[in-house]
Amino acid sequence: MTDTNVSPGIASASTVLEVQTTTHGHAHHAHYHRPNMDAKPGLIGALLFGALLIAGLAFVAYGLSTDINDAGGEPVAVAAFVLLGLALLIALGFEFVNGFHDTANAVATVIYTRALPAQFAVVWSGMLNLIGVLTSSGAVAYTVVSLLPVELILQVGSSAGFAMIFALLIAAIIWNLGTWALGIPASSSHTLVGSIIGVGLANQFMDFNGDGTSGVDWGQAMGVGRTLLVSPIFGFMMAAVLVVILKLVTNAMMKDNKLFTTPDGENPPPLLIRGLLILTCSLVSFFHGSNDGQKGMGLIMLILIGALPTAYALNRTMPAAEAPAFIAKMQAAQAVFQAHGNNITLTPDAARVKVTDALKLRRFDETTFAGAASLAGDIAQQVQSNGEVRKIPAAAVQNVRNSMYLADEAVRLMPKTGFSADEVKTLATFKSALDNGTKFIPWWVKVTVAIALGMGTMVGWKRIVVTVGEKIGKTHLTYGQGASAELTAAFTIAAADMYGLPVSTTHVLSSGIAGTMAANGSGLRWATVRSIAMAWVLTLPAAMVLAGSLFYIFRTMF
Repeated sequence: MTDTNVSPGIASASTVLEVQTTTHGHAHHAHYHRPNMDAKPGLIGALLFGALLIAGLAFVAYGLSTDINDAGGEPVAVAAFVLLGLALLIALGFEFVNGFHDTANAVATVIYTRALPAQFAVVWSGMLNLIGVLTSSGAVAYTVVSLLPVELILQVGSSAGFAMIFALLIAAIIWNLGTWALGIPASSSHTLVGSIIGVGLANQFMDFNGDGTSGVDWGQAMGVGRTLLVSPIFGFMMAAVLVVILKLVTNAMMKDNKLFTTPDGENPPPLLIRGLLILTCSLVSFFHGSNDGQKGMGLIMLILIGALPTAYALNRTMPAAEAPAFIAKMQAAQAVFQAHGNNITLTPDAARVKVTDALKLRRFDETTFAGAASLAGDIAQQVQSNGEVRKIPAAAVQNVRNSMYLADEAVRLMPKTGFSADEVKTLATFKSALDNGTKFIPWWVKVTVAIALGMGTMVGWKRIVVTVGEKIGKTHLTYGQGASAELTAAFTIAAADMYGLPVSTTHVLSSGIAGTMAANGSGLRWATVRSIAMAWVLTLPAAMVLAGSLFYIFRTMF
């Protein structure tokens, strides 16, 4: 019996699979029936899903109204409010699609090894994703944002800024839905990065200033690209090595090595093995939430900063007690920049222009240092004259935020070869203070993204699960192979989190399973491997073309 409705983009596999198990070192063949993945949630499940959806939207409204009131009741034009609402819905829609597109990878192993029933597994994974989002640092969110052109970030509230947000999110959703419909595991991280690059290139093509420098931050893009390129290769190799090590260790310790056997009919695995599989599934789900959830957070923050700068351009939760230390860090950095600025004096407005040009061209000279000194001094003066960050008047908020962003990026990108060790330390402290003043995620944004990602996990997961569980290897996944692939994915995503880098759960997990199949001598289904590899190769250029085209259309229309 063949399922032709699950993964039309992948060569179909029989629901009765040939499996190869090992008992006392001897291989034998058996038949294995696909787990039941067709159970419906029922009325109670549907009601709970609807209640969660309503609660999420209500929480968005509550968070927005609270923050606007705390910022002094910033008036919002009806048109701007409609754009804001639409942009937030699309951003949350991206996270929802990301949930059922990517997280299916985390549950495939526990479903196909019978460690957990399918419906329970996806709910459990959704809960762990939610917790992962809530406990995330936010570093990945701003790494993704820093790929965007400087001028669009500074003018995110303009028509060009909204065109950017709509173009890259809609492009990412279209590609994710397309690959999901074909049952092809493709990377949401690749898709989003490709969309950002596409917008950057389109913005450079449409550059009305004619300097050709308003495109992608290629240095940052190359760093992110290397991570996305290397991680699947690392996943393949590490999972293969883990399988070999586990086999050697368990064969030496156990006469009956059940870790590398396949499920016995509908029976769950032995208790310890079942616990291991549930643990690895939980870790992948948690770290997926902590990494992938941040991508939507960064874009939502851009939307909020553009539409409601008074409430979101600066971190209004910074305690008043921190203001003196913050001012001291600004003044210390100002002195460092002045020492390298050849006594050139610039007004804050002129400084913002000079530093923006330096960031676009990646050319840093004495006028850049003079500009950075002016920005640091202006930030210190604004906070000092108003007492704390939250009391900076609405009319000055956008300029102060832009000054902070430009100074922060200048420190990140400028060469440090001309600075002493003490000066480098001062600038690092300065950058950390600026990050604290601008790179923050409100609690309600985390909760809402967590709900969207968690809900997405519970919908539409079957297509990708079947591909990962059945169609990568020629024989059925053993318990040890599933645990090795998921341990590899969890470790890789956790490491990427530590360095604030986006990584593809899909590619790491699917390549990890391929690695375990190769190491186990199980054989690979090359039609599936080719489809996944093609998606890996095509995702970046396809997302670039989609997002760039949409950006051009939106800029032209609006």
